[in-house]
Amino acid sequence: FGFQLIDKFIFPQWKFSVYFLATTRPAEFTAEPGTQEAHDFLWNYDSCTLELTHNHGSENEDGYVYHNSNDKIEVEGVPRGGFGHIAVNTPDVYAFCANLEAQGVQFQKKPDEGRMKGLAFALDPDRYWVEIVSRSEKYPFNAQVKSNFSQTMLRIKDPVKSVSFYQDYFGMTKLREVHMGVGTDWGFSLFFLASLSDKEKAEFEAHGKENPSEFVKTLHQPVLELTHNHGTETQPGPSYHTGNTDPQGFGHIGFVVDDVAAICDAMLDDGVKFHKKPTDGFMKGLAFALDPDGYRIEIIPRAGLNFDV
Repeated sequence: FGFQLIDKFIFPQWKFSVYFLATTRPAEFTAEPGTQEAHDFLWNYDSCTLELTHNHGSENEDGYVYHNSNDKIEVEGVPRGGFGHIAVNTPDVYAFCANLEAQGVQFQKKPDEGRMKGLAFALDPDRYWVEIVSRSEKYPFNAQVKSNFSQTMLRIKDPVKSVSFYQDYFGMTKLREVHMGVGTDWGFSLFFLASLSDKEKAEFEAHGKENPSEFVKTLHQPVLELTHNHGTETQPGPSYHTGNTDPQGFGHIGFVVDDVAAICDAMLDDGVKFHKKPTDGFMKGLAFALDPDGYRIEIIPRAGLNFDV
């Protein structure tokens, strides 16, 4: 899928490791993962990484160890999985998928299947879904970068609460919204948000609003796609399983911020719930807030963390 390992942290004392991957720009990263140079690159990276967590010993267990959030959940009383997929953009979806298929990658949906032609869903080794979507001819690195990390999708119960949560606390910009099947029993809406630079915000205001779908496909960094299935906002209790209780799978999304304490204090003042505050636990200085659906949101200082302390 074109990802590059840019950093890693091995914690034998806690029996887990984390690996950070990104679809980097040409010649952007040359360090050795796990070194201080790689750590500095990670904490100052202006795009987005995919964090893979390995709990030591899981590789020796039979079958699938984690739930992908899209297969049926067999635990009684647990709602549908909330995490949907990640996505990559590529110039030619059909050629990209043909290459994956030749390497033995399995698919949930191939690009010529179903009603929505031209996009696909591949399955990674843990059966997580990876959407493959065409990108714009205006993407700045089309000739050098075969694919770029373009999306993380979460299902949400109430878009009014969730969209404002990510805008108000993390400064995300809503780029696009799509409403399908309004008034039907299958209706849903999609909301696309992104963390934009000042230059990108100006470009979106000046030109992107005219064709937001095209603008999204020009971005190098991914968007956060929030999917609202109509009617869930009126249902009692949680609508989706977050992946952090049985059956486990999806973990969290995260934001790097200038002042962890300040943003957490503001959220606490507003009544936002936390799984971990910055001073809790053995990893001081980072926090896990809970969004309106209970998804964990990691909040990390921009200067990074010294895990050796």
